[in-house]
Amino acid sequence: MGINCTGCRDGSDLDVAFSMAFQPIIDISTGDVFAHEALVRGLSGEGAGHVLGQIKDHNRYAFDQQCRVKAIELAATLFDRQAPTKLSINFMPNAVYEPRACIRVTLATAMKTGFPLDRIIFEFTEDERLDTAHVLHILRTYRDMGFKTAIDDFGAGHAGLALLSQFQPDIVKLDMELIRDIDTNPVKRTIVRHTLAMLNDLGVVPLCEGVETTGELKVLRDLGVRLVQGYVLARPTFESLAATAELDGLFATAA
Repeated sequence: MGINCTGCRDGSDLDVAFSMAFQPIIDISTGDVFAHEALVRGLSGEGAGHVLGQIKDHNRYAFDQQCRVKAIELAATLFDRQAPTKLSINFMPNAVYEPRACIRVTLATAMKTGFPLDRIIFEFTEDERLDTAHVLHILRTYRDMGFKTAIDDFGAGHAGLALLSQFQPDIVKLDMELIRDIDTNPVKRTIVRHTLAMLNDLGVVPLCEGVETTGELKVLRDLGVRLVQGYVLARPTFESLAATAELDGLFATAA
């Protein structure tokens, strides 16, 4: 399979200890939890930087594998099996050598824990310049296998519109810098409004992340956004699921 697959194996020999926190993604039109995003943390709840600073070329592949395993294992114990709530897992495109080979441990973990594959969202995260053809191959393969796909940090990464023109994921997450102070910044409102219209035309669901104030939340609701993630609704909670803010009270405060 190549040197990277040999080095990855199943990630069981990873030399970095970590766990996960979960942050909910809320459908503000209903108040329901649409999904929980798994966010890497240290074993005592240290921030992502504490863990990611230990990830180098020699352990990147194993780390990506074990992130998926840990997220699914925890979600299987925490999620309500009767609810349709999804699990969003970040993946590093440069840590995927060949998508069908690298997905085997994920499939085995989902089968072992009984976690449904159609409730998993793979969220593509850009942290360095990427080979667009490689990213497209991963996203298309995951879609063909029945997973949901999402592009994170839209409007801030390297690919952006170029990638979107070649692949339309299920979800696009608008970068938090577009959302910050949108209630007082008319330029950002214009950009987001037109971005939402474009995504609607493409049949892609927008998700606004990094929402921190009731003012931002109200503007997004008025623009027709349904899926929202941010501190105003709930912060990430370590190895547990957060209680979410009461929406009626938030919108009353923002009125």
